[in-house]
Amino acid sequence: MFRKILIVLALIVAQLVHAQGTTSPYSFFGIGNLNFRGTIENRSMAGLSTYSDSIHLNLQNPAGLSQLKLVNYSIASSHKFNTLNTTQESQKATTTTLDYMAIGVPMGKFGASFGLLPLTTSGYKLENVEGLSTTQYSGTGGMNKVFLGLGYQVNSQFSLGLEANYNFGKIENNALSFQDEIQLGTEENNQSDLLGFSVNLGAQYQHYFVNKLKGTIGVTYTPETNFVSENQRTIATVLLLPNGNTSPIDSRDITLANTDFTYPSQLTLGAGLGKERSWFLGGEVSTQKTSNLSNRTVTLDNVVFEDAVKYRIGGFVIPDYNSFSSVFKRVVYRGGFRFEETGININGNSINEFGISFGLGINLGRSFSNLNLGVEVGKRGTQKSGLVEESFVNIFMALSLNDKWFEKRLYD
Repeated sequence: MFRKILIVLALIVAQLVHAQGTTSPYSFFGIGNLNFRGTIENRSMAGLSTYSDSIHLNLQNPAGLSQLKLVNYSIASSHKFNTLNTTQESQKATTTTLDYMAIGVPMGKFGASFGLLPLTTSGYKLENVEGLSTTQYSGTGGMNKVFLGLGYQVNSQFSLGLEANYNFGKIENNALSFQDEIQLGTEENNQSDLLGFSVNLGAQYQHYFVNKLKGTIGVTYTPETNFVSENQRTIATVLLLPNGNTSPIDSRDITLANTDFTYPSQLTLGAGLGKERSWFLGGEVSTQKTSNLSNRTVTLDNVVFEDAVKYRIGGFVIPDYNSFSSVFKRVVYRGGFRFEETGININGNSINEFGISFGLGINLGRSFSNLNLGVEVGKRGTQKSGLVEESFVNIFMALSLNDKWFEKRLYD
């Protein structure tokens, strides 16, 4: 059985490494779009990380792992419908990704988790026309992280957590320039292999009030760290073929020095109030030092990186956790709203993003395992100053499977 699990995990890891995808022009900047790094359960509540329980993983705050009572296997995927709008035209694109895979293991006062998820994604195709000259930009790739988290329950109210991450990936940017009625063009390809280590620190405090109400306060902090960027550049004179492809005529490798790339620090503070197996409502504020970001190989005069801020409000409700007469009364109904200042300023315009999310947690049979479904609708960017506004719909699905590895037998 264990061997079968390892084989399945190996296949999932291989797929996840190659499953990165986005169609956002804003993924050109920095190291690509910073992905949401939590579970679908949290994402359906606008990304709220404050809430933790005994049968779901909390991939955002490692302190929540100390509440695990069963071994948990989690895997999720999402499909994104993206509409890109400018003042002159509109285009549609879709992407499908495997979002994460993780395993959580309870160990008394400790709880541990390990797994793999995409950290950033880069994917875009842009075209700039000035008179007779045209430049086409494209990019692919992103970063992944392998993580190992550990939570410890100091007492019945207070928990601490630590997560160690190994981050790795490759981002490739291409620029093709040519002029009308001229058969030759110039193609520049930049490639960066990124790798580095990072840690996440977390703490949770819970307090019971009258009427079985429970208040929760959560804090997470990711210190700033440096990644190594191994840079390569190739410049070529190319022949433009009738089918739109290119054929290199002369190619030269340009020597670029390896650089240290700063991954910004992040601090999240959250609080919530709820009743176990009934309802929860919470809010969070996150700040990220994205003003330390820069593009890896290209300097852009019209782009400024600012500190990012995220605001989230979300929660859930369960009509009747113990209902035997109705499946719908046992469903977990989730929802939330978020607003983000992404930290990118282009032509004097700050790129902001907002989203509204909804989700369902459906119990699988009589077990503690569940199927989690969700949808998010939102916008990003602006049409001012020739920029792009994205309207997106994210549909996501996750399995959260629970099992008991160690069980004391009454009879031997």
